[in-house]
Amino acid sequence: MLQPIPRPKSQPCFIEKMLRFYTINALALVVFFGLLLGGFFGYVPAWLYVLFVFIWFLITAIGSFQIKLNYHLQSLNHNYKTSEKHISITFDDGPNLEFTPKVLSLLKKHNAKATFFLIGKNAEKHPEIVRQIIEEGHTIGNHSYSHSKNFGFFSSEKVIAELNKTNSVLKEITGKELKLFRPPFGVTNPNIKKALKVTGHFSIGWSKRSFDTTNISEEKIIKRITSNLKKGDIILLHDSSAKTVAVLEQLLLTLQSHKLQSVPVDRLLEIEAYA
Repeated sequence: MLQPIPRPKSQPCFIEKMLRFYTINALALVVFFGLLLGGFFGYVPAWLYVLFVFIWFLITAIGSFQIKLNYHLQSLNHNYKTSEKHISITFDDGPNLEFTPKVLSLLKKHNAKATFFLIGKNAEKHPEIVRQIIEEGHTIGNHSYSHSKNFGFFSSEKVIAELNKTNSVLKEITGKELKLFRPPFGVTNPNIKKALKVTGHFSIGWSKRSFDTTNISEEKIIKRITSNLKKGDIILLHDSSAKTVAVLEQLLLTLQSHKLQSVPVDRLLEIEAYA
């Protein structure tokens, strides 16, 4: 098991400080008791309570599903302070027997390095691809063992078990102890925060989400990624479809024309990928 490691220091703005789980809950409690007090001394319509609960739930849901907000825990989503013309391309959900080798071939052709957040059970099935990723100079990270649709509802103990199991699988294949973790679906919550304090993983997010697993066309995906693309960005892709392979080829050509280089996230963020 990894020892807890210090998170890189950052200086969030006032709004970011306010949009935090404990801050919002503290404000919610103040408002709730204010409503109760108002109801005790006078009349507070029922719809006001309903509206209060709805707003609290909406904020919590948005914070849980938007990893870039750092609502529950600090994730590393970019490094705009980098002095180099570097970005990071990241891939989730692999390794995939059909598409990961095609992704690796394109990266090699364009001399680009990336980070692959691997699902433990997939790595068990395709250890040769995992080894190829490492041999070709890319970085790997932990993306849970099962990638369950219910991952956001797991207890902290179950999250810890998933991360440890994937770390164990990948250490057996590569000899490396992983320190990078990307939450499945980008979902965060207090249980995941508690789990990461135990395992010591860095939570890695993104600044550019491609939505390459949806029905959006290749043209719209590449436009989403490259619109206002700048050094320090982290791009989220998935090495699991022909569409992503086509998008990647266009993206690498665009990076070349803008003299931007893709490097692994540990290099971009100036952290250690392995213990």
